[in-house]
Amino acid sequence: MASRKRRGGKGGERRVYLIGAGAALAAGASPEEMGFKAYNLARMATVGMPVPAAFVLSTAFCRDYYAAKGALPEGFRDLLRGNLRELERSSGLSFGGERRPLLVSVRSGAAVSMPGMLDTVLNVGLNDATVAGLVRMTGNPRLAWDSYRRLIQSFAEVVHGAKPDAFDEALARQLKAARLASASELDFVALRELAADSLELYRELSGESFPQAPLDQLVAAVEAVFRSWSAKKALEYRRIHHLHGVAGTAVCVQTMVYGNSGGTSGSGVAFTRDPATGENALYMDFLFNAQGDDVVSGRHEVGDRAQIGALLPEVMQQIEAMRKRLEAEFGDLQEFEFTVQNGQLFMLQTRNGKRTPLAALRIAVEMVAEGLLEPAPALERLEGYKLEAIQTESIRAKDGQAPLAQAISAGVGVAVGEIALDSEAARRRAAAGKSVILVREDTSTEDVAGIASAAGILTARGGRTAHAAVVARQMGKVCLVGCRELGIDLAKRSCSIGGKVLREGQAISLDGGAGGIYSGAVDIVRAKPERYLAAVASWRAESPPARMKPARRRRA
Repeated sequence: MASRKRRGGKGGERRVYLIGAGAALAAGASPEEMGFKAYNLARMATVGMPVPAAFVLSTAFCRDYYAAKGALPEGFRDLLRGNLRELERSSGLSFGGERRPLLVSVRSGAAVSMPGMLDTVLNVGLNDATVAGLVRMTGNPRLAWDSYRRLIQSFAEVVHGAKPDAFDEALARQLKAARLASASELDFVALRELAADSLELYRELSGESFPQAPLDQLVAAVEAVFRSWSAKKALEYRRIHHLHGVAGTAVCVQTMVYGNSGGTSGSGVAFTRDPATGENALYMDFLFNAQGDDVVSGRHEVGDRAQIGALLPEVMQQIEAMRKRLEAEFGDLQEFEFTVQNGQLFMLQTRNGKRTPLAALRIAVEMVAEGLLEPAPALERLEGYKLEAIQTESIRAKDGQAPLAQAISAGVGVAVGEIALDSEAARRRAAAGKSVILVREDTSTEDVAGIASAAGILTARGGRTAHAAVVARQMGKVCLVGCRELGIDLAKRSCSIGGKVLREGQAISLDGGAGGIYSGAVDIVRAKPERYLAAVASWRAESPPARMKPARRRRA
């Protein structure tokens, strides 16, 4: 992995890093410069994992952008052009080319992990001309038109701050006309019409036409990622997790791979172990014929390893092998994102996985037992956790008390509280000393303040690995997602769970173990994870504190 220096401002030297298969890490490369996302991508590429080629604008570019009050440095467009040529050489494609177009993703990446708090734009480089080129190149018109309509909507939301409602309504009309349940079932004719509708919506919402020049798209997308550093949800996340002195985000411009290419394609997010319980088993959500945003947005139902294992068994074997390689390389629980394009696996991200205190304890103990970790660093890794407070919780149902409905568990424990139907209500009720359950249609990182205020979260849609579910789990919240029997009526400030209508303020209970939702309060049975605590006590007895390394601050 090579790097190129550019003159920087007071924030430090601006560098551009290149990432490619088998390339070595550049001298001086660090997570603080490259952002953790790109730094780990480079590490994966260095050891031969299948990572699409990319270039990375260091965090100094973002710092200089803010220091210049939102102005890009002189020669920035030429800098992008020069590095795009590297991606063109590695791919054999051409950015803006009308026969073999190169498309790129534009991804954020701070020096510390902030799941879902910063912005991403996919499919950059598509326009009215290159969409036809993508059809010719792939022979897949559905892929081309699906990717184009996604770019238009994403650009409106990320670059111009538009709400998704109008685009969602346009999609709903297409689905209704075709009598289909999801966008993945629409044919290319319907998607072409949807792209045309999206262009009109873009003009109405932004006051301008969708940019047809691919380089203009790229510049605007990079700026939007810089701006997302100071977005409300990002500021709130850093406040909650006391992330002070973290300066800016890097930007990774990466060759696109397509999970929406058809029935042997898809996108997934996985943890190398269960981040809720610590169990040593793959924990994964996967969507066929979808792009990564569909999985992490929390707005879609997702599948699991059984589906991909049945239809793409060789890919499933590769993912299982990747799980072991990642833990061996990074020495910790990993959360990784991947795309499968026509049966070929590509790795798009890995990071140390957010986990509950219970999972942190079990993972540390079992990694020592497996020989992946020594006791001293395992103790260091547990610094900051109140081990004596860790306990398991389960429900003891009262006579005649049965769950109203079931959902997918994304966080262990039991939560009892009053229903709050939006983040503001959750914050208000929590400030008044109430225990709150935040009940929403889907998991969204826009709700980070409400998630922080709540004892538990319940949603009608979304998966266990959606960004908001990851954040909730990290905060130790009970989180149930994908409850098909949940309906919400915001006008009446009420919800229906399994056919029972409950008003905002009424009590419900969430069982993070079995996924049950109960009306009213339940009795809770608590127990200590004695076996794991005993293992930690034995390490401490064998390793006097004076001989241990100083503890590092645990990253959020």
